[in-house]
Amino acid sequence: MSNVKKVVLAYSGGLDTSVIAKWLQETYDCEVVTFTADIGQGEEVEPARAKAQALGIKEIYIDDLREEFVRDFVFPMFRANTVYEGEYLLGTSIARPLITKRMIEIANETGADAVAHGATGKGNDQVRFELGAYALKPGVKVIAPWREWDLNSREKLMAYCEDHNIPVDFSSSKKKSPYSMDANLLHISYEGGILEDPWAEAESDMWRWSVSPQEAPDSPTYLELTYENGDIVAIDGERLSPATVLEKLNKIGGANGIGRLDIVENRYVGMKSRGCYETPGGTIMLKAHRAIESITLDREVAHLKDSLMPKYAEIIYNGYWWSPERKMLQTAIDESQVYVNGDVRVKLYKGSVEVVGRRSSNSLFDEKIATFEDDAGAYNQKDAEGFIKLNALRMRIAAGKGRKSL
Repeated sequence: MSNVKKVVLAYSGGLDTSVIAKWLQETYDCEVVTFTADIGQGEEVEPARAKAQALGIKEIYIDDLREEFVRDFVFPMFRANTVYEGEYLLGTSIARPLITKRMIEIANETGADAVAHGATGKGNDQVRFELGAYALKPGVKVIAPWREWDLNSREKLMAYCEDHNIPVDFSSSKKKSPYSMDANLLHISYEGGILEDPWAEAESDMWRWSVSPQEAPDSPTYLELTYENGDIVAIDGERLSPATVLEKLNKIGGANGIGRLDIVENRYVGMKSRGCYETPGGTIMLKAHRAIESITLDREVAHLKDSLMPKYAEIIYNGYWWSPERKMLQTAIDESQVYVNGDVRVKLYKGSVEVVGRRSSNSLFDEKIATFEDDAGAYNQKDAEGFIKLNALRMRIAAGKGRKSL
C-alpha cells in the first residue's frame, strides 16, 4: 500500500503526462491533481482540462503565468546578461523554477504530499524540478515515473493508452514532429531526431519562430528600447508589460531571422547533448542590455558582473534557482541596475542585431573627456605617464632581477 495520498502532476495533456496521470492512480493508488501552466508555449492549454476530466481527475489547475514568468524570472536573469557556455540563453532552464514554485503552492493548497513530473532520467529537467521542490517543501515526495516504469518507448506508451482507455488522438500522435520540443515565451528548443548526429545540419523546415536570415527582409528594422532599472519597459515609446515586451520582440526578431542557435552543451548529469534553439526576443534583449550598461555602469561593476555571470548561468542551468547562492548573486546584480536607465536603438537585419545608438540621463560617458578633439584641459594627458610607470613597476622589478619575459 502506497503512503502517497495525493500528488500534484505537472500536466501538459500530451501522451506522456496522460499516461503518467493514469499510472500514478494505479501504481500509487492516490488522488491526482493536475497542473497546467501557460508560460507562452504558443499552444492552447485549456484542452488539458477535458483530457484530465476524462481521466477522472477532480482537481484541475490551469494557470496563466506569462507575466510572472517574464517579470520574475526572465528579466532578472537578463539583468545579469546570462549566457551558458558562451551561447545558450537558458530558455528551458529558467522556466522550471516557476513551474516548480506553482506545483508546490498547489500541493500546499490541496494538501498533497507528493509532486510528479514527466522529465526523463537522462536530462537536466529532473534535477531542476526536484531541487526546486525540495528547496520549497523539504518533506515533499517527488515521483519521477520515467525512473520507475518500463514504458520506455513511444510504442509502449501508446499500448498503455489503448489498454487503459486513455483518450489520446492517435492519428495526430503519429504525425508528431520527430523532435522533442519545449517552448515558452523566451524560446523554443529542438532535440532528438537527426539532431542526435552533431554533424547533421538541422532541416530548414524544423524552425518555427523565425525565417532564415537569407529569407529575411532586404531592408533593416529599427527598434528603440527603453530601460528602467535594467528592464525593458517600452518599445518605440509604447509602454508594455514584461510578457508583451517579449512577445513583440519575438515576433519582430523572428521576422528578421534573429535568434537561431545550434549547439552541443554539457548537461549537468554528465552527458553532452546537441540542441537547436530559437530565442529571437532574448537575443535582442541581451545585445541591447549590454549596450545600455556600457554607458551607465561603472567599469569595475561591469567587469565584476561579467566575471560572476558564468557562475550565475551555471547555477540556473543546473537547477539551483532557489539556492542561497543564486539569491545572493541576484541581490548584487539587481543593485547594479539602479542606474541602468535610458534608451537603446537597435538595427535588425538578416539574422543580426546591431546597436546603433544609446542614451541615458545616468550616462557615465563624458564627451568632453573622451573626445579626440581639443578637450579644453578636461583631461591632462601627462597624468598617464605616472599611471603607466606605477602599473609597470612589478614587471620592471622582475626584469631587473633577471626574470626573463621572452
